[in-house]
Amino acid sequence: MAVALCLFRKALMQNNVLCRSLSCSSTLQSKQWRLSKGLSSNRNAEGILTDGPDYTFLDGRPTPLLQKQKLRMLRQQEYVTKIVELSAELDFAKQKYQDDNRKEAEERDAIIKDRLKRKGKHLKGK
Repeated sequence: MAVALCLFRKALMQNNVLCRSLSCSSTLQSKQWRLSKGLSSNRNAEGILTDGPDYTFLDGRPTPLLQKQKLRMLRQQEYVTKIVELSAELDFAKQKYQDDNRKEAEERDAIIKDRLKRKGKHLKGK
């Protein structure tokens, strides 16, 4: 039996035939259904069972944060600091662009103002 299996595998390798086929259509359909309903693609990634506390105190004290909750809060804080930083850079870039345009306009006006002027009758007025 082992010899026959070994010969069969050798024949498959020589003919470049893959003998392993996987079917995950039900998983793909489930994932597509969850995405179409606005849910996360992984049902274990979030939800009341994974996000909620493992226990509650009877006297109403808050339970300590879970590891995923801490990570999520830290990630959200990083997002906020990045947004504030990029927003400040954007405001700076807008202000610099307006200042550059204003300086160019002032230089143009100064050049026009300093052009050669007519002399003689035209200077005294008509």
